[in-house]
Amino acid sequence: MKIAFLTFLLLISSAAFPQSPSPATTQEVGQLFVALKQSKCEFFRNGSWYDAQKASEHLQRKYDYLLKKGLVTSTETFIELAATKSSISGKPYQVRCGKAPAQSSQSWFASKLKALRGNGRR
Repeated sequence: MKIAFLTFLLLISSAAFPQSPSPATTQEVGQLFVALKQSKCEFFRNGSWYDAQKASEHLQRKYDYLLKKGLVTSTETFIELAATKSSISGKPYQVRCGKAPAQSSQSWFASKLKALRGNGRR
């Protein structure tokens, strides 16, 4: 009975106090924000194109919300939950850089993450 009660308390406390992402995840997500801001790419969401700065601001708000909820457990979950599609419409985000065709934001962020990790950062 004591073990069941202690398990119950542990579950409640973990739900009440959302976990923070690891320092490595926090660093990688920060680097993805920098990459986006410096990209000069355009970001398509809910029917409109936005510059990289506006896109970064939007994704930062989503990221902050997810952090408060304890839902960012890895850089991949940040990409999946914040940077892939609209939480409201469910429509996928797109990224267009220069004259290159638009691609899914999920692909764009995944490729940036792969490049970051390929440079010895994790």
